[in-house]
Amino acid sequence: MKSKFHFIALASTLLCITACSKNEINEDTEPNPTDGPGVETNAPNTSYKPAFNGQTRVKAVRTTAAFQGTAISSGLTAPWGITALPDGRLLITQKAGTMRIATTSGALSTPITGLPAVNSSGQGGLLGLCIDPQFTSNRMVYWVFSENVAGGTQTSVAKGRLSQNEQNIESATVIYRAGPAYNGTLHYGGRILFDRSGNLVVSTGERSDLATRPLAQSVSSGLGKVVRITTNGLPATGNPTFSGSGALPELYSIGHRNPQGLAMHPVTGEIWQGEHGPRGGDEINRLQAGKNYGWPTITYGIEYSGAAIGAPIQQQNGLEQPVYYWDPVISPSGMTFYTGNRIAEWQNNLFIGSLSATHIVRLVIENNRVMGEERLLASENQRFRDITQGTDNALYAITDGGRLYRIDRS
Repeated sequence: MKSKFHFIALASTLLCITACSKNEINEDTEPNPTDGPGVETNAPNTSYKPAFNGQTRVKAVRTTAAFQGTAISSGLTAPWGITALPDGRLLITQKAGTMRIATTSGALSTPITGLPAVNSSGQGGLLGLCIDPQFTSNRMVYWVFSENVAGGTQTSVAKGRLSQNEQNIESATVIYRAGPAYNGTLHYGGRILFDRSGNLVVSTGERSDLATRPLAQSVSSGLGKVVRITTNGLPATGNPTFSGSGALPELYSIGHRNPQGLAMHPVTGEIWQGEHGPRGGDEINRLQAGKNYGWPTITYGIEYSGAAIGAPIQQQNGLEQPVYYWDPVISPSGMTFYTGNRIAEWQNNLFIGSLSATHIVRLVIENNRVMGEERLLASENQRFRDITQGTDNALYAITDGGRLYRIDRS
């Protein structure tokens, strides 16, 4: 299957334009991110007020360069994570427990096997992945998955070597488990990446249910957290110290709901994170070591039933505010910063796969503030699960429906 969808924007017809570089913004005045209409036209679920100007429903922007989104393959089965290999091909996880390699023209390898068994019920399965910075010499792959253990399931991290013939993973080993286990199949989190110090950063969910939700605030639990570990699964040197009985040394940040997005800012090296809110309150956070991001104490969302969550409050001293949030939700999943040279105005913009809203989000960010939002490939009506940048500087995105897209200048 191969279909092309062209998006050409004419600058003279735009209602509002922003750009990613400082010299394209009037530096004499601070930009107001709420000037002009936003991309969201539906009413919010709540009357909650943002903590600062531009925290939600920022003005719409539109790419001025001509670009195209091309579905180069429809042969994947429930793909979940995608990353670029050094030779330009793409390594992809499939929810049921196998990996595939795709070329940039869409040709797919046979399934790669040899991974530990996954529980693929509900939101579980083989989830996010990354490759070792020294992959060319050691061929090591790291991934997150939902694992059956005593007491239920849990978010686990494993590593293994991609065999020379690329048919299986050799010496697969589980290196980390986020406890406690729970008998449920929701909110595993599941993204993983390397930071600049060579350690792994992993997101874990709080498993959704009211029984486990409070554990996002517990420093003795691995649920609802971002953890930072070595390639052997040990707590990384330099992790923050959380106060509290039994505080886990691998914790990097706490108070998360279902974080399915992680990306490293290409300039600062800071980790940015996206997570699902309930009914409203999807978030983008700029992670800082030792900080508490509030769930479920503060939130811009409500229960799916319409009931309030907690007090309800949206701001509290000692709890971090999201850089940006959505209400109604878009269900943000995998994300990446664009560092390519193919479309200059996208430089350092954040691209996020949207599940329930079926598009790719482009956020223009300046000085850690969102200045503009664009929706890409919305006409495709696909649940975009993850997105990455290839070695060719194009963006590649996968969808729950099994498609692989290439997004690049036309």
